Amino acid sequence: MGQNISDIAVKTITGEDKKLSDYTGKVLLIVNVASRCGYTGQYKGLEALNQQYQGRGLQVLGFPCNDFGAQEPGSNEEIAAFCDRNYGVTFDLFDKVTILGSNRHPLYSALTTTAPAGDVKWNFEKFLVNKSGEVVGRFGSSATPESLASAIEALL
Repeated sequence: MGQNISDIAVKTITGEDKKLSDYTGKVLLIVNVASRCGYTGQYKGLEALNQQYQGRGLQVLGFPCNDFGAQEPGSNEEIAAFCDRNYGVTFDLFDKVTILGSNRHPLYSALTTTAPAGDVKWNFEKFLVNKSGEVVGRFGSSATPESLASAIEALL
């Protein structure tokens, strides 16, 4: 199994402190998101997965990031409003994070040790986490949310 992320602290998009252990018992799909990216339309698929599987234990977590092409320049308030207005996002969104370089958020330090290890390449890279908090899958930006349904179902 991969790195366990349960003890990592994060901030919600509204500034509340949260530990990922709050999601123990849920399957997590963690995605670095951006509102001005060619992959931004994946918000629709992420929300569809969230709606389809949340009752069975899936939780989609979106982490806005401006590291790739400055494609997420907005404030947390602007990001939340964009997601609601354009995609009706109901899954959990978090404080904008840095995922490259020396100021990398601890969550992304842990996630990127999962095979294939290495830096996130672009927006909308996806990490699948089992109910115990272990990272068990990593999918590139071009993997559509819909293409992950069987991997998610196997963990539910």
